[in-house]
Amino acid sequence: MNLLATCVATVFAALAVLHLWWARGLSIGASAVPEVDGRPLFRPSRMSCIAVAALLAWSGWIVLERAGLLGPHMPGWMARAGAWVIALVLLARAIGEFRYVGFFKRVTGTAFATNDTRYYSPLALLLGVASAVIAAG
Repeated sequence: MNLLATCVATVFAALAVLHLWWARGLSIGASAVPEVDGRPLFRPSRMSCIAVAALLAWSGWIVLERAGLLGPHMPGWMARAGAWVIALVLLARAIGEFRYVGFFKRVTGTAFATNDTRYYSPLALLLGVASAVIAAG
């Protein structure tokens, strides 16, 4: 359980750093926003990237807390509930909203849709399942 929690928290930390990278206006070249007719569906603001980075960092902390790797900084029920919330949010992200995002999206054939099918949704599913295992542990 400790190894799983450490791996999940490490991925959350890496994703948080990536979102901070994007908040600075930098790019990695991969399409990370759904597209319509070759244009981004929305343009994430600097603050939204920072907020997502903070939530990802918080998620890593909660997972480590639930696994008992950080000590009791919060009541056990709170760490367990937090880990379940993280798991449910990530599983919902993997399923998607049935149009642009997730395994059941209808809009395909874009760079984002390809990346979402290959990387983003499977990662969300994997992290969601791992977070559920940690929450249940």
